[in-house]
Amino acid sequence: MKTIYGIQYLRAFAALAVVLFHAAEKTGHHFAIGAAGVDVFFVISGFIMWVISDRRALTPAGFLYERVRRIAPIYWLATMVMVAGGILGLFPNLVLTTQHIAASLLFVPVRSPSTGEIWPVLVQGWTLNFEMFFYVIFALSLFLERRWRLTVVAAVFAALVLSGLVVRVQNPIFVTYTRPIMLEFIAGMFIGQAWLKGRVLGPHAGMFLMVMAIGGFLALQVFGLSFNEFNCGPLAVALVAGALFLEAAGWVGRWRVFTFFGDASYSIYIWHTFAISLIAKLGGSVGLDPVITFVVAVVGGTASGSCAYLLLERPLAKLFKSPKPKSWPHQVPAEET
Repeated sequence: MKTIYGIQYLRAFAALAVVLFHAAEKTGHHFAIGAAGVDVFFVISGFIMWVISDRRALTPAGFLYERVRRIAPIYWLATMVMVAGGILGLFPNLVLTTQHIAASLLFVPVRSPSTGEIWPVLVQGWTLNFEMFFYVIFALSLFLERRWRLTVVAAVFAALVLSGLVVRVQNPIFVTYTRPIMLEFIAGMFIGQAWLKGRVLGPHAGMFLMVMAIGGFLALQVFGLSFNEFNCGPLAVALVAGALFLEAAGWVGRWRVFTFFGDASYSIYIWHTFAISLIAKLGGSVGLDPVITFVVAVVGGTASGSCAYLLLERPLAKLFKSPKPKSWPHQVPAEET
């Protein structure tokens, strides 16, 4: 299957945006809109899952195995690094409990004993709770005829979101899986359906959507507006759709650097905070200019994630490779988020 470079570059963009967000947060700067990289990831995830399910016959168990194989080992390893650091006193604000560690490893949303927020031990892993839930629902939909899958999954997610707006319950699982942000997966699936059917607009429409989306993100940042899913979700959808319109028109070429960062985006997302925290602490202790510290933190966070991709993610992916690779599509573009 031909690589969709536009999606690769958006994965890179989303990962680097999150790196900028955390680097700014740790060095006294403001780049809150960088957190919207998560919205882009969710839309891309819905798109890719729908597209790959069209290429080969997938069983629910096989689909879930591939998702867990690809997502879990790196996340579990990073989580245990956090746990080890907490035990050694490297993270003085981290409160560890057996229940929280177990829930984090099993992708179950619970409140952190450290902050009271619905966060796992590795904070950025909160997005993986959404991803794994989406994968489970998507896997169950594979029992249905394909013509019903999109409708059923969309109806399930819409019902969950609606129940969250109507029912006031503070249970962490209910609060998590009734958030409107889950509709971004559905939007990605609809984009995937349009892509497969060839129902894409021309390159000028694609350019318009991308300019509008980027301009919207900049406006949220400049004017200090809320960067919740209500604002960022539609912009992320426009960005992904625009990139695909340009791709379909042949306007997107191959740039090896951005392709690599797209491949490494998951590892960058998982591992960047370790380097950023260390660099921010060292910069503060030696009195380094905050701007310089910010730049070094961005470079360090990106570099550490890239190294983790080469030294950990790829070897682990081979180690846990599916025993039946022929049942899955090869060269899947932007396979993971």
